[in-house]
Amino acid sequence: MHSPSFLSYLVVFLAAAVIVVPVSKRLGMGSVLGYLIAGSIVGPWGFKLITDVEGIMHFAEFGVVLLLFIIGLELKPSRLWVMRKAVFGTGGLQVLLTAAAFAGLGIVFGLTPLASVLLGFALSLSSTAFVLQILAEKNQLNTEFGRLSFAILLFQDIATIPVLAAVPLLASKGETPVDEMIKKTLIAVAAIAGIIIGGRYLLRHVFRAIAASRIKEIFTAATLLLVVGTALIMSAVGLSMALGTFLAGVLLADSEYRHELETDIDPFKGLLLGLFFMSVGMGVDYGLILNKPLTIVGLVIGIMAIKAVLLYGLARYAGLANDASRNLAVALPQVGEFAFVLLAMITAGQLADKGTTDLLVVVVTVSMALTPLLFAVNEKFIGSKSKIAKPYDEIKDESNPVIVAGYGRFGQIVTRILRLQDIGFTALEIDSEQVEVVRRFGAQAYYGDASRLDLLRAAGADKAKLFVLAIDNMEASLRVARMVREHFPKLKILARARNRQHAYDLMDLGVTAFHRETYGSSLWLARDALIELGVDKDMAARLIESFSRHDEKILLEQYKLRHDQKSLVNYSKQAAQLLVEIIKADIKDIKDIKEQRRG
Repeated sequence: MHSPSFLSYLVVFLAAAVIVVPVSKRLGMGSVLGYLIAGSIVGPWGFKLITDVEGIMHFAEFGVVLLLFIIGLELKPSRLWVMRKAVFGTGGLQVLLTAAAFAGLGIVFGLTPLASVLLGFALSLSSTAFVLQILAEKNQLNTEFGRLSFAILLFQDIATIPVLAAVPLLASKGETPVDEMIKKTLIAVAAIAGIIIGGRYLLRHVFRAIAASRIKEIFTAATLLLVVGTALIMSAVGLSMALGTFLAGVLLADSEYRHELETDIDPFKGLLLGLFFMSVGMGVDYGLILNKPLTIVGLVIGIMAIKAVLLYGLARYAGLANDASRNLAVALPQVGEFAFVLLAMITAGQLADKGTTDLLVVVVTVSMALTPLLFAVNEKFIGSKSKIAKPYDEIKDESNPVIVAGYGRFGQIVTRILRLQDIGFTALEIDSEQVEVVRRFGAQAYYGDASRLDLLRAAGADKAKLFVLAIDNMEASLRVARMVREHFPKLKILARARNRQHAYDLMDLGVTAFHRETYGSSLWLARDALIELGVDKDMAARLIESFSRHDEKILLEQYKLRHDQKSLVNYSKQAAQLLVEIIKADIKDIKDIKEQRRG
């Protein structure tokens, strides 16, 4: 039985995390550095409470897999298209230039060209797990440098996938038959295609059926099954587990279950990422550090300095200010967790000397451990002397009577009418690309998340008379409505409702003044259709007015019954029939009035 050993390991990990991490956080060093210190304390070079570092690391890497699944959930295909310049442009240049620089140095120091290229690529990567965790803790993911950091990390994760697939083929040194290589490639392509097709046409129906059962733990189990199953499929065909889970996340990014999936996975991701950071701390070979301190210090400083200089230059080339560029250079100069996987595969395939890869493993670990310290030094000593990028545009002395949240096609029409009457407004928009576009045409909008209390206060929500909620995304719209109702209860909300369900959800929050976004235009079109078919204009207008009046009444009645599905279905059928009868009666009244006028 291995359970006592497993439970003892679990107790050691939890105790170390509970004791060390809060202390590290209180001292301003952050949770990531706390996990690293905790791992060093319980590992082979500490109290030797846990010595199986490789086994723990293999298990803990699943935390990175879960992290990439959540990244995929946040990355809608439309958002990836918007970010294409940052991801494939800046991110691609970062990997290409950094890998080329390190490959050149490898050749200078006597490594083979193939080993130099592979090791150069491994060193070009940064730590997705470390950087995103720290940026999230510091609320810097929505800063200029935070968004560019995410784009570069995303490209690195994508670029890792073909390299992980190519290393075993390169290690075979031509011994693998061509037909075998073709077979493996076709299997890998089929696996990826299967995940894409299944995610596109099957997963939503599966989760819809599971959600209908209303059993919370089964939904969580299904989420874990999706992540673990996808990872195993990718591993079985020789590809990265992270690729499969990332693809699954992207395919579900547009689904109605995205937030539920993220909520279910997040606790597991947090614990396993903490375990991953602790395993990194356990894996630090202090013996090698003691034997070759100057070599390791020199390599760490040299690698991080080269990456920082290239990152700063790329950030300035991408249009970031000096402060934001410096912050990016501080965030990404470490070597990432995927380097451990690549170095292990390079060593197993005998593509580089084991002494070199062992040395680089220590260098990678030390560079990761220095990352939280660099953030702290940058904020305390350097950042205080210059303006740190804000997570939203600064809004000064705004006292406009109207705040418009959402400056897309819907919000822009509202603001154009307000501008015609010289009514001042403050427009907030979360899509930075959209803000840049409308500003080119002279419109004034601020980048920011309208669900943030500090941003609402900066926009003058405590003084405004009207809040126009024109956000397209239903979840985001409800989040903003909830924030406004809670903190600014006297502020009148006029809301855009995507559909009936959205209207019901707004009513649950006490928002009763709303307009369904396609409802009015549908009525206008129906009126024009009747006129084109020969119906009198007055009759068509009366008919549309009657339909609208009674449909609004039915909407309110259905809202009262929304939690009783059986009653709602029965009422809907009766209401539809009643609406038809009322409209027929209205048409008869119109005809009677016209006949009386003629008489």
